[in-house]
Amino acid sequence: MTLYSCCLILLLFTWNTAAYGPNQRAQKKGDIILGGLFPIHFGVAAKDQDLKSRPESVECIRYNFRGFRWLQAMIFAIEEINSSPTLLPNMTLGYRIFDTCNTVSKALEATLSFVAQNKIDSLNLDEFCNCSEHIPSTIAVVGATGSGISTAVANLLGLFYIPQVSYASSSRLLSNKNQFKSFLRTIPNDEHQATAMADIIEYFRWNWVGTIAADDDYGRPGIEKFREEAEERDICIDFSELISQYSDEEEIQQVVEVIQNSTARVIVVFSSGPDLEPLIKEIVRRNITGKIWLASEAWASSSLIAMPEFFRVIGSTIGFALKAGQIPGFREFLQKVHPKKSTNNGFAKEFWEETFNCYLPDGSKNSPASASFHKGHEEGLGAGNGTAAFRPPCTGDENITSVETPYMDYTHLRISYNVYLAVYSIAHALQDIYTCTPGKGLFTNGSCADIKKVEAWQVLKHLRHLNFTNNMGEQVDFDEFGDLVGNYSIINWHLSPEDGSVVFEEVGHYNVYAKKGERLFINENKILWSGFSKEVPFSNCSRDCLPGTRKGIIEGEPTCCFECVDCPDGEYSDETDASACDKCPEDYWSNENHTSCIPKQIEFLSWTEPFGIALTLFAVLGIFLTSFVLGVFTKFRNTPIVKATNRELSYLLLFSLLCCFSSSLFFIGEPQNWTCRLRQPAFGISFVLCISCILVKTNRVLLVFEAKIPTSLHRKWWGLNLQFLLVFLCTFVQIVICVIWLYTAPPSSYRNHELEDEIIFITCHEGSLMALGFLIGYTCLLAAICFFFAFKSRKLPENFNEAKFITFSMLIFFIVWISFIPAYASTYGKFVSAVEVIAILAASFGLLACIFFNKVYIILFKPSRNTIEEVRCSTAAHAFKVAARATLRRSNVSRKRSNSLGGSTGSTPSSSISSKSNHEDPFPLPACAERQRQQQRGCKQKVSFGSGTVTLSLSFEEPQKNAMANRNAKRRNSLEAQNSDDSLMRHRALLPLQ
Repeated sequence: MTLYSCCLILLLFTWNTAAYGPNQRAQKKGDIILGGLFPIHFGVAAKDQDLKSRPESVECIRYNFRGFRWLQAMIFAIEEINSSPTLLPNMTLGYRIFDTCNTVSKALEATLSFVAQNKIDSLNLDEFCNCSEHIPSTIAVVGATGSGISTAVANLLGLFYIPQVSYASSSRLLSNKNQFKSFLRTIPNDEHQATAMADIIEYFRWNWVGTIAADDDYGRPGIEKFREEAEERDICIDFSELISQYSDEEEIQQVVEVIQNSTARVIVVFSSGPDLEPLIKEIVRRNITGKIWLASEAWASSSLIAMPEFFRVIGSTIGFALKAGQIPGFREFLQKVHPKKSTNNGFAKEFWEETFNCYLPDGSKNSPASASFHKGHEEGLGAGNGTAAFRPPCTGDENITSVETPYMDYTHLRISYNVYLAVYSIAHALQDIYTCTPGKGLFTNGSCADIKKVEAWQVLKHLRHLNFTNNMGEQVDFDEFGDLVGNYSIINWHLSPEDGSVVFEEVGHYNVYAKKGERLFINENKILWSGFSKEVPFSNCSRDCLPGTRKGIIEGEPTCCFECVDCPDGEYSDETDASACDKCPEDYWSNENHTSCIPKQIEFLSWTEPFGIALTLFAVLGIFLTSFVLGVFTKFRNTPIVKATNRELSYLLLFSLLCCFSSSLFFIGEPQNWTCRLRQPAFGISFVLCISCILVKTNRVLLVFEAKIPTSLHRKWWGLNLQFLLVFLCTFVQIVICVIWLYTAPPSSYRNHELEDEIIFITCHEGSLMALGFLIGYTCLLAAICFFFAFKSRKLPENFNEAKFITFSMLIFFIVWISFIPAYASTYGKFVSAVEVIAILAASFGLLACIFFNKVYIILFKPSRNTIEEVRCSTAAHAFKVAARATLRRSNVSRKRSNSLGGSTGSTPSSSISSKSNHEDPFPLPACAERQRQQQRGCKQKVSFGSGTVTLSLSFEEPQKNAMANRNAKRRNSLEAQNSDDSLMRHRALLPLQ
């Protein structure tokens, strides 16, 4: 059974190698064998397998010069290691390298060769089988190129824990160690590249792009990561398409239609060169220009795409390239390649034929190489230069340096250096095994592997813990995902002025080690758009929104398609394409263009504005007039009118009016905390003092005239002390209200931002509207009481009674403050202070004018009325009127009583009354001199009432002259005479007050 298994496996292995043939591999014996997978061809010929006969291996087409250079890099590294005295001394590395033809099927076919050889070695069949050509098992594989191919290979190699070190597979899916246990790579994964692409788009302020990806494990994950990054940066994707080199013509046409109709100018492409080539050819055929191509590293420097005939449509390409490395001696090694000298390299013969467009005579005229070339040429896919059906024979003396091919482009060794680094990584892992000290190894109990019997899984273990310094002085160690973190160069395609070829100009770099925001560097001066322009193309769904506007969402459209909306008042934007407008600080407001914030206009009732000046002038005028009246009263203080108006209270009243006018000035100017706390109490106390003076003054005179016979007791209580005490008590209540207000809720200066957006009103916050209501309410209460007494004393003599004028002044006061309440509640800002100032001035002017202007007029312009006789006459006239009214009333009562008793009416010796029923106007008072004479001998006065006229005779003779009167008449008229005498006595009592 064992022999049978041996023969079966050998048969499989023999069939596998026979399928390739000796010219389909590069192979060299050694103590340790490394496998290699490289794309020597770009693809395979399409062939319909109808299974009518035994299926044949598909034919590889389109020679890849760069793939052959990568293969040469592996061979160069192995030979360099074999010649090194320090790295793996006394050990020889061999290799077995196969062509993947850039397809999964060919790559798996080669991988089966590695796995089959390892299984033969694991069976240990040397004693049964005479394997003279035995090749050691492959302990590691370098490759493959495409991520899709590496995914398939890794799944197979991972089953046997054969380490695979890729030099060009960057798909982030391969970092999944649960699925790809033995996969490592010397190229950064696409996660960083996708982020870098999004950073470039953000750098150029583009937000409207299209995406194209290869329909494989490289393109799909890469473009998915880009979408995630684009979404974070508010970059919108107009279209997203998948392509493949095996897509039919109809699919390619549909993708081109989408590109042609799209308004997005930037196209992000995650693809390899072979997958992208059919699409680019169709775009060139349709001459679709003006697009900016953002290329992933897999095609950014592809010789299939970077062709002069394609430049007019892809000349604006910006791509990513791996960091270039230095390989000393590699240039000379490349130049030494020759079919006769490179006996271990079965691909050298085809390379020579493709490079010089000839065929080597030792092969058949229709050799596979020739056949593949001719077929490719007929399909327009060949890489050679020949146009004949058959190539001329090669001489073998051709000079490799005389022909320009991608093979000799060693100026920027990127993938080639990754291959070189991959080989050295495996070599250093083997060196760690070779130099391992027992007890310090990586295996059980610190044991070490035997370098002569090393197995693939042991090499994998050491690769995961690898740490060495490469020839460029950089540290090399794989992370937990088997990746190497590296940087990218950013290249821009230029057209060479010398030979018209496409050259890759480095215009920046991307440092993945830097912190976010500082990773990308681009030198814009080096970039040429469409091969000649320096102006950055526009690729946005909407035009930029200028400062002062913001982006507004259009319903049903992506977020990148927007309309520009002006910033609202109070907000601004100082940058282009602002997503939102920023609010201005509290004390600022947006300017007219909404591009910046300017300080808000500050408003208060200023001294300098016309309204403030007018109010100030009126207040000063009030102060001046009050001072003038005070001066007049002071100068004429001994005149009867001044005395009759209670001189001391008049002085205090004028002082309070001065305070009222002055308090209005606290409402003008910028409110400060101290002015806010002073102005309302000053106004309230001043007005209460004023009203209290008027109240006490009016009430005193009323009490005097309504008293029966003034006595010394009355004069004592009517004295100045009591008057001032009453004024103080009334004012003290207001002072208490103000103190409580200032203690519990003191007013303060307040910057009001809410009334108008563009204006800050500096006002006084009253602290408590209830306290303000109490202050004004108490003032109005005193004014109402004063109004009551003034109305009641309206018929007193003019010299003592300003009742008529006080009544008018109180009416003005009420009208002003009743109007003030709705006006105060409905105004705002500086007009609140203005309304209160107007109310204060109006009330103050009303009091001043009504109470004092008439007296000042008499004092200054009617001095004849300012005499003691005039005052006495006025008082006497009032006394006569009161007595006559009382006598008439009682006479009517007596007449009615006599008529009812049947008696007759008599007359008294001291008074006689006659009544006439008429409605004449009141009888005028006699002249002052006549009144004085009447007072000395007994006055006879005619007094008018609404129902008639009464003639009243009063006698001031001795009581003896009345003895002749009838006793009954005395009794009947005693009451009337008593009333008359009381009036006269009241008159005499008031004379000292005058």
